[in-house]
Amino acid sequence: MSEDAVAPYPVHWEADVVLRDGVPMHIRPIRPADADALQRMHLRQSPMSVYYRFFAPMERLSERDLHRFTHVDHDDRVALVLTSGEEILAVGRYDRIDDGTEAEVAFYVADSEHGRGLGSVLLEHLAAAGRERGILRFTAEVLPANSRMIGVFRDAGYEVTQVLDDGVLLVSFDIEETGRSWSVMAEREQRAESHSMRALLSASSVLVVGLGGPEHVLAERAAASLLAGGFTGPAHLVAVDPGDGLGDGAGDAPGPRPARYERLADVTGPVDLAVLAGREEEVLAAVDACGRLGAHAVVVLSGGFAETGPAGERLQRELLRRTRAYGMRLVGPASFGLVAAGEGGRLDVTLRPGLPDGRVGIFCQSAAAGSILAATAQRRGLGVHSLLSAGNRADVSGNDTMQFWLDDPGTAVAAVHLESIGNPRKFSRIARRLSATRPVIAVVSGQTGQVVPPGHAVRTTREPQRVLAQLLDQAGVLRARGVPELLDLAQLFATQPLPAGGRVGVLANSGPLTSLVGGAARAHGLDVVDVHPALAPLAGAGEYAAALEEVARRSDWDALVVVHVPPLGAADDAIARVLAAAAARDGRPVLAYLDGPVGVTAGLSAPGPDGTARTVPTFASVQDAVAALAGAVRYARWTTSERGELVDPPGIAPGRARALLAPTVRDLGPGQTARLAPEQSAELLACYGLTVLPAERVADVEEAVAAAERLGWPVALKTSDEVLRHRADLGGVRLDLTGPDELREAMRAMRTHLEPIAGPGAAFDVQVMAPAGVACVVRGVEDALFGPVVSFGLGGDAVELLGDVAFRVPPLTDVDVADMVRSVRAAPRLFGHRGLPVLDVAALEDVLGRVSVLTDDLPEVARLVLNPVLVARSGASVLSAVVEVSRPGRADGGRRVLPGSGSAGAKMEPWPSPT
Repeated sequence: MSEDAVAPYPVHWEADVVLRDGVPMHIRPIRPADADALQRMHLRQSPMSVYYRFFAPMERLSERDLHRFTHVDHDDRVALVLTSGEEILAVGRYDRIDDGTEAEVAFYVADSEHGRGLGSVLLEHLAAAGRERGILRFTAEVLPANSRMIGVFRDAGYEVTQVLDDGVLLVSFDIEETGRSWSVMAEREQRAESHSMRALLSASSVLVVGLGGPEHVLAERAAASLLAGGFTGPAHLVAVDPGDGLGDGAGDAPGPRPARYERLADVTGPVDLAVLAGREEEVLAAVDACGRLGAHAVVVLSGGFAETGPAGERLQRELLRRTRAYGMRLVGPASFGLVAAGEGGRLDVTLRPGLPDGRVGIFCQSAAAGSILAATAQRRGLGVHSLLSAGNRADVSGNDTMQFWLDDPGTAVAAVHLESIGNPRKFSRIARRLSATRPVIAVVSGQTGQVVPPGHAVRTTREPQRVLAQLLDQAGVLRARGVPELLDLAQLFATQPLPAGGRVGVLANSGPLTSLVGGAARAHGLDVVDVHPALAPLAGAGEYAAALEEVARRSDWDALVVVHVPPLGAADDAIARVLAAAAARDGRPVLAYLDGPVGVTAGLSAPGPDGTARTVPTFASVQDAVAALAGAVRYARWTTSERGELVDPPGIAPGRARALLAPTVRDLGPGQTARLAPEQSAELLACYGLTVLPAERVADVEEAVAAAERLGWPVALKTSDEVLRHRADLGGVRLDLTGPDELREAMRAMRTHLEPIAGPGAAFDVQVMAPAGVACVVRGVEDALFGPVVSFGLGGDAVELLGDVAFRVPPLTDVDVADMVRSVRAAPRLFGHRGLPVLDVAALEDVLGRVSVLTDDLPEVARLVLNPVLVARSGASVLSAVVEVSRPGRADGGRRVLPGSGSAGAKMEPWPSPT
């Protein structure tokens, strides 16, 4: 493409990113109109920075240089810029060398922005663009004194080679994603997003603004919560009367008197966090004022945005654009607010004050969910360390909040209530890291993640409901069926240690109650231990104390469920006290049903040996108590289970695979797919070490015989019909044909039998015979919501009708792959069921692992089906492969992207064809 040609603009390369210091910034391809901004950036640079970039003094960029730098074809010549408002703060570019798979890369970062990680972000996004365009390797010429740029390359996670030549350091590295580069990206992403959220959840000064209209009352309620919560930092209230005696400096407020203003323009600051409620237009105008005050984040309590329809969606996009233009994070719109342990004390700007302080972190989306969670936690006395309601989730999401919890020592339990999931793959990646350090409990609306509430811009999925469930299991996340079960688990984790195993003891004041608890425990797969005979119905504190002392001396139980139902209906506080004291002395979890208050109560608290208070949690029923305990046992086992190593099979060539797919993909329009020819599919699979058993398509008997002679006898004959070719019972397959006569007879019989079903003129395939074994099906798809999804099941109608299929979202570990194979109900057929031979499961796992890597590497592969994969005593043979490709549009690639922008957006359109 010539420099003067009109370049197609790859809109999906646009994105918002969080820098090292937690501040959002916009990244996009360069445009011809950027010439003036590029010149302004250059003129602000020091002579040293100019010399490092151009190897010579250059006071101004010439018109020729400006034209060359800003007119690119987004294929052989790519340039990305990081912008703040109208100003360019950094440029990264590559130029393909000799129309091949190598490109020279260069960066130019404004002197004022050094140390914020702009170069690292540009490298991630340039590498992703390069991989998409068939680039395999980056090279760069760097002056040895330019240590910053050398560090960008060295620290990116790639295998970098350096050669000093005539005073210039020649740097080169393959840009294919590796486990290390992914790990580096994820670590940087976590640090940046956690830092960004810390500015929000540790705000030291707060501004609450009422902007009129019916929504004004939301700001007043948030102000009342702020003052009642004991916030001690500067508080600014604009046109807000909190009421309840907390208005004009009443002495009842635990914190300092807030500054009061009638107009937002009168506020002088400082302001870390702004809370807004009012009409949509006033909210948009107020965001600009908050940005000028230096606010790091904005919480919008009022709605009227995307949940109202297309006009509201446009307003919400403008709201997000304005907040990010000022480097602010946005919570909402339509948020319930947030609670956090800010630098100025307890920060509460929710619509329901009075949440007790504690160790549980809660994330939810809608204000309704926030209200329910806050009210239920209050009734239970469950202490909350932080609560954030994302509302329409225009910006801040559950993923952001979990990134913060990873670094927050005050959050011991993570509870998330999700009405939709914008990026499940990233959620799984973060949740897996978080689950390794503390329990993560999730409620997902409909248990599918496919319910899209008004105002939530999310991608949709075609995958079954089980994909989300297995994704959560894979990440160690405990699934709760609703708010009560979510808080049941949270209160148990917040108050008791993890059980060492699944042995459960029961102490109750009734034999039937003991049996009831035992039955519930066995239903959850727990082992019931007879630790003590049932007490008398009228047993008092003395009897319970003696029994608990006796039980404590036993070592054959891991958790104890105590049940007391007073037959006369009067609760005995003395029983609660002895139970609390006994539980505090023991290092094992104890939980109770006492036919009284549910939750965390002072009456069931006592100091342990180290002086730390421990509380026995109570539940609404014995079934709820046992269900919570079963969840704790599952989580405890997950924390000690082997995670394995990421699958990294030898002999793969992802660069060659991308080059193979590029011509086909480039010719596709948005939403189009193309099926590869069998020889192309075989070549693609060969790039990942997978071999399709040789076969030839034939039209008549003589072609079939000739093909069999070339392939070698014996052979199999299959109809080309995609359904019947897998159905020997319907006459679509004939096996072990040893000579021409058998083949001719088989083809004649198959034509006669299949014509009424498949119609006349059907083609046939002649294929080399594989060793006898069990047929399996391995699939990989690129889903709009989940990204790559791999599935496994055994072949056959019964398995398909019963839905006996395992799903996982790559990247997978070797343990994930092994669990997939063993998790299907028909798996015993592979392991010697009823005297059958044990098959080569290791070979099957190798096939499955390679498919997982292929689907993870190649978002261009829309659908891959290996059916069947025949597993024999030795080896696994791929008999048939179907591959469909499309334009890539993955939400979670190897680059940092904030939600709601570029390729992370729900309505991203693929880039137009260069032709």
